[in-house]
Amino acid sequence: MSGAISSLRILPAEVDAGVLRPSGEQGSGFLDVLHSAMDDMQHLQGQAEAKVAGVIEGTGADVHSAMIAVEKADLSFQLMMQVRNKIVSAYEEVSRMQF
Repeated sequence: MSGAISSLRILPAEVDAGVLRPSGEQGSGFLDVLHSAMDDMQHLQGQAEAKVAGVIEGTGADVHSAMIAVEKADLSFQLMMQVRNKIVSAYEEVSRMQF
């Protein structure tokens, strides 16, 4: 069953999720991973818009591939919203802590 979602890339393979790097060190940090994921989401959105425009203009674009592109963009957006919700939740929890 794990092979079914193996195409979803949440973290790059070279990033070790258990290791925190100081901000001055080279390498992919959490912010870089988020930027990469957001760029991927925007790329998928652009692809979906282009395919839908091709279907509407009648330039020979396939309706099925357009629908698949739209669904990929939607799933990517939903994933990013869930990541955002988790980050906001973690921030709220940390802000409630007393030091």
